[in-house]
Amino acid sequence: MSAAKSPHSHDPTAMAPPLFPRQIAVMILALVACCFAGNHVAARLAFENGTGLLLAVLCRSGVALLILISIVTLQRHSIRLPKQIGRWQLLLGLMITIQSLCLYSAVARVPVALALLTANTFPIMLALLTWGLGGQRPTLKSSALMVFILFGLVLALDLPGILGGDVVVTAKWWLGIGFALTAAMALSVAFWVTDHKLAALNGSVRSMFTMVVVFIAMIIAGIGDVLPGGMAFPQAMAGWIGLGVLVVLYGGAFSVLFITVPRLDMARNAPVMNMEPIATLLFAWMILGQIISPIQIVGGFVVIAGVAILSVTKKV
Repeated sequence: MSAAKSPHSHDPTAMAPPLFPRQIAVMILALVACCFAGNHVAARLAFENGTGLLLAVLCRSGVALLILISIVTLQRHSIRLPKQIGRWQLLLGLMITIQSLCLYSAVARVPVALALLTANTFPIMLALLTWGLGGQRPTLKSSALMVFILFGLVLALDLPGILGGDVVVTAKWWLGIGFALTAAMALSVAFWVTDHKLAALNGSVRSMFTMVVVFIAMIIAGIGDVLPGGMAFPQAMAGWIGLGVLVVLYGGAFSVLFITVPRLDMARNAPVMNMEPIATLLFAWMILGQIISPIQIVGGFVVIAGVAILSVTKKV
């Protein structure tokens, strides 16, 4: 990875740090996934106790920005942004802003695990977006996996029960699912921009500028009162705890992942991160008392398995 190279090195592997043993790498990724899962559950707790959506994203992005500034400073990376890619960096920042707001909006309206499972369909959108913009056409195997994931999502959302009238949901529920799908769409665009327009930019620098855009966007949205109540402070101690925990968990997971990623062999171990929805399901049940039906649990595992296999096939 570029963050591990010496600026004077001609051998891209000369300064690459040694990889962790696979057991250690898997443990780190599992811990990171659990922290991200806890962050979503804490966010729901914060929202249920009056915390504004913009405030939550502002605090989270602020902590991430401080971490990235520290990393970029310690590693002495140049922060000069070539003019020709400035607009793409801005687009990346705006997409992550939309993704953050929509995912938290979904978490505030539907069971946290369902919001996360729905948002985890982004690999399908990314594959279709890449193909639509002139990239590689999805293989028959990838297409079959996408159908498999969508089938799992249908079960996870219990659409047969909803359409059959056995399960009653509100307009708020549909809105939450819509926000989760929008979050997935924004994330797919963000990944496309990263892979096709900003791949040459150092990862730490790219992420730092991305968080700068998110942070500034939240401040502007707050000042302009774009989202009424978006900057509201928690109204109860549980809300303050939720806000504090989401910031600590997100910041901690973000730091560990960013600092250790050169040693984690992500091409091989990244599917471990797909345990995040499973951990979310468990935490949401333990902390929030959210329970989903057996058919939804089966659908959730189908989605997770499909995404994990799809992520591996991309590396082959």
